[in-house]
Amino acid sequence: MQLHWHRRDLRAADNRALATAADAEPVVPLFVFDDDVLAHAGPPRVRFMLDALAELREWYRERDSDLLVARGDPREVVPRVASDHDVDRVVWNRDYSGLARRRDAAVRRALDDAGVDRTAVHDAILHEPGSITTNAGDPYSVYSYFWKKWRDREKADPYDAPDADRLADVSGDDLPAIEELGFEEPDAELQSAGTGAARDRLEAFCDDAIYRYDEDRDYPTRNGTSRLSTDLKFGTVGIREVYRATEAAKAAVVDDGDRGGDGSGDGDDETTTDEVDSVEEFQSQLAWREFFTHVLFFNPEVVTRNYKQYERDIEWRADDEELQAWKDGETGYPIVDAGMRQLKQEAYIHNRVRMIVASFLTKDLLVDWRAGYAHFREFLADHDTANDNGGWQWAASTGTDAQPYFRIFNPMTQGERYDPDADYIGRYVPELRDVDADTVHEWHELSDEERDRAAPDYPAPILDHGERRERALSMFERARGDDEE
Repeated sequence: MQLHWHRRDLRAADNRALATAADAEPVVPLFVFDDDVLAHAGPPRVRFMLDALAELREWYRERDSDLLVARGDPREVVPRVASDHDVDRVVWNRDYSGLARRRDAAVRRALDDAGVDRTAVHDAILHEPGSITTNAGDPYSVYSYFWKKWRDREKADPYDAPDADRLADVSGDDLPAIEELGFEEPDAELQSAGTGAARDRLEAFCDDAIYRYDEDRDYPTRNGTSRLSTDLKFGTVGIREVYRATEAAKAAVVDDGDRGGDGSGDGDDETTTDEVDSVEEFQSQLAWREFFTHVLFFNPEVVTRNYKQYERDIEWRADDEELQAWKDGETGYPIVDAGMRQLKQEAYIHNRVRMIVASFLTKDLLVDWRAGYAHFREFLADHDTANDNGGWQWAASTGTDAQPYFRIFNPMTQGERYDPDADYIGRYVPELRDVDADTVHEWHELSDEERDRAAPDYPAPILDHGERRERALSMFERARGDDEE
């Protein structure tokens, strides 16, 4: 008997460890609610995880098996379950954060003490850490060089889900309620969880929006993104399955001359090139995900420390009122507030808007990126340690391949450029829903009387962007030592 320990792989198809275990003997599936992991969770992620587990459990039950669930220290739970079911080997997919690696090392030692074999395999990303390096064998710290090698490397095919006869006849307990895990139901309205919903999103994206991804992805009202981030975080769909779908989308254009795939060949060359470029731009986002995972693997300390070291400490400000205004979406900068309110309503923020709100926190409020990272970790359903840390440090100019400190987003310009009709702003900031777009984008320039007439319930800007931009530049120049004579 084999035991597969599910973690961030809440699926049956394209699950390498599950397939590896099923190739040998019937598989006992297990999920452990680990309190050390839950300590870093938030209600949206726990809710999504429970919903994904419910669908996975149903998949097993339809095949006369079940998903065993337990709560406790995996060092104790995994060997105990292995003993209870006379398991010869435990198989799992590797995770790459420092917390996960310490946990897995402890479980390996516990299984060794119990005389149970174990196998950990690479699964979560297409190219495992250490497989893409500089010519000197060092991990990359610049994405563009990483991407060139990533795109040229052969990608593995998806793994088939095991047949019913490869699953053990076991019976598990019910899943706990979210309250039993120490969380309240989230206020946010979450996406549907599970492999079925993930595949629906993937199929819809690859049928249409992926061909406009390069053009649309920065505009939050165009529905130009895949919305697969939570699925990839929890592994409700496999990364090889996602990549194969993007390759099929590209082939539909290249082979047939148009993305309809009807063989008519009536697509013009410029359109075909644009659509291929858009597919490859989305693939580059998958590579960014892997790049940040590699960075985290080789630099686990970046979760709490700056990747880029300055000569002096950065003099971050601590203003609780301004930080709370940012969290509440009450800064008086419409695109920032829309993003922060979308986070509360949907446990998600559009990617362009994530960059805008992160820049505002670190370059306008001059607040340490770690405060923003902690807030995202609590409220995002798709929070991923590597990606969120990489994104926050990029915005704060403290990370690998980061935004140069002197490039500071102007929140009003960003709103006008990427939400010109203020539709996104109006969706999440109802106080501005009936205000014309020009007034919304000029909010920082209006007098108090003009703002009162236009939207009396929406706040005036809490700061002057131009003044704070100069303070940010000075703050970073001092950190760099540029102010020394």
